[in-house]
Amino acid sequence: MKSQKSLAKRLNITSHKVMDVSLLNELAISALTRDAIPVSHELMENGLPNTFVPGRNILFLTLAGIYAYQLGADAIITGVCETDFSGYPDCRNDFVKAMESALVLGMDKKLQIVTPLMWLNKAQTWALADKYQQLDLVRHHTLTCYNGVVGDGCGDCPACHLRQRGLNDYLQNKVDIMASLAHASKKTEPQA
Repeated sequence: MKSQKSLAKRLNITSHKVMDVSLLNELAISALTRDAIPVSHELMENGLPNTFVPGRNILFLTLAGIYAYQLGADAIITGVCETDFSGYPDCRNDFVKAMESALVLGMDKKLQIVTPLMWLNKAQTWALADKYQQLDLVRHHTLTCYNGVVGDGCGDCPACHLRQRGLNDYLQNKVDIMASLAHASKKTEPQA
């Protein structure tokens, strides 16, 4: 949460809203919610990584939907992506579309869940940050690491490996990846 507050301050975002979701930690047993469970590189018996937090994105999108309703907003933006699928069923496009339908039906209000990263791989995500001149900000001030280390992370967990591999790929192939980004972004633009 410290990195979120720091980013909001750095970007001069004054309407940053923090919600208490500590109940999720009590309900969902995962390496991300329990210090006693080490992050594993192996999948569990159910085929999911032990960093999967059951219901996390369901809760986050539901709370964001309620907040959007109160603000009169017609869209929620989330950074989930399916292309570098890490085994999280709540990052798939089908899940997001189902949540969008549930929120629209449950609140009887038009609401769109926008996923600008859905079809981008990690190298393209770095390219997007660079396109908007935010590569250093994203690299040094965002949190991907399953062990909670901001920036380049711990370097050992699966999330850090994926992030570093994407960054290395982007830095070694900038021209080609920027070109692929232009093609991939056409898939992510909201339809009018």
